[in-house]
Amino acid sequence: MRRVCRYSLSLALCCLLILAPAASATLPAAVDGEPLPSLAPMLERTVPTVVNLSTRGRVVEQSPLLDDPFFRRFFDLPQAPRERQVRGLGSGVILDAERGYILTNYHVIRRADEIVVTLYDGRRLDAEVVGTDPATDLAVLRVEADRLDAVKVADSDALRVGDFVVAIGNPFGLGQTVTSGIVSALGRSGLGIESYEDFIQTDASINPGNSGGALVNLRGELVGINTAILSRGGGNIGIGFAIPANMALQIMEHLVEYGEVRRGRLGVMVQDLTPDLAQAFGIPQTRGAVISRVEPGSAADRAGLREGDVVLQVDGRAVRNAGEMRNIIGLLRVGAEVELEVVRDNRRHTITAQVGEIEITTLEGGQLSRLLDGAGFSDIPEDSPLYGRVRGVLVASLEGGSRAARAGLREGDVILSVNRQPVAGVEDLRRALDGAGQRLLLNIRRDEGAFFLLLQ
Repeated sequence: MRRVCRYSLSLALCCLLILAPAASATLPAAVDGEPLPSLAPMLERTVPTVVNLSTRGRVVEQSPLLDDPFFRRFFDLPQAPRERQVRGLGSGVILDAERGYILTNYHVIRRADEIVVTLYDGRRLDAEVVGTDPATDLAVLRVEADRLDAVKVADSDALRVGDFVVAIGNPFGLGQTVTSGIVSALGRSGLGIESYEDFIQTDASINPGNSGGALVNLRGELVGINTAILSRGGGNIGIGFAIPANMALQIMEHLVEYGEVRRGRLGVMVQDLTPDLAQAFGIPQTRGAVISRVEPGSAADRAGLREGDVVLQVDGRAVRNAGEMRNIIGLLRVGAEVELEVVRDNRRHTITAQVGEIEITTLEGGQLSRLLDGAGFSDIPEDSPLYGRVRGVLVASLEGGSRAARAGLREGDVILSVNRQPVAGVEDLRRALDGAGQRLLLNIRRDEGAFFLLLQ
């Protein structure tokens, strides 16, 4: 009975330490001769695996008005666009001490010409970029150094809501900082933060500068890469998101091997299995992905998948919704075989398909119209969250300072129409621009909004 009382007291004190650290200084070092629970021993092993990042880069600032010679002469403005220097702060996690590989967020190093890594022992090292993946907001860096400490990695699929976690990073440039909390939710998607979303949600404080840092369990094992917060004013309100470690490691393998992620495709459009659809199909399941379209000649077509099939599992992993299926398929290597468990006509089937390669046709804007010089256009790829939902042409690339950029186009824009003529793909765009003349009225979707842009 006495042991139970001691355990209850220790557990209560442990919760007090986690939830009210400001009061911990007044607590005794031990209770009834037993030391108080503390995260300090775990952190002493884990904190050296997290690094601080500082970046420096340049961006070109130029208004579309500066492309007008009359405007420049009237206001006596310089011909050349202005450049300004930008600096950034973030965090990273050492995953491979022998080869010096560090995992961080892509947005931390996106515009960086120079990346400096500061280790826990104070050493400052120049880092080179091994590879980046904007679709998952991950990047791999490499440093030349000895005596590095690499973090141990846990199976993030084993996480449960309510598990205690600790976030380690460099918030606001203050230096190495530790915060604690719990896993608030799992499998968060549809937030519009990244193309591939399967976030761990936590109430452990994540602030600007924490991006790319480690989310670890109470054993000090990596369970996620801190990435984003939901906030009205830029500060933490208890809703933070981390990329699961399992997903991050898969991306890292691709980046180390190829310098990019070579995503596969099945050639299907999918949507969530809602209770109404489940009732319409006459099946008891309420979680899964419904195949709404199978592209002729695609890997899915060759494997025998059909429209109306409900995918429940992919390679033994449960599929809760369409976004989760996209995540799983998008991380498979081209040529890999994948097993899908589907429900068709109230019967379960196992179908094996070979993952195909994403083929994207890109058109150079300058070859279509001088007004679009510097822009590259493509069909919306299957790995985009807009695929199957939006009909248009993607601005796949854009040269800084080019005519198209100065006119107001941005990479990631989707052109819905040209001179009031809808365009569903690059061939439609080519036909619409043929003989369009010296004025182009573009209807553009950007983020969740849309507007018209006149180029002349």
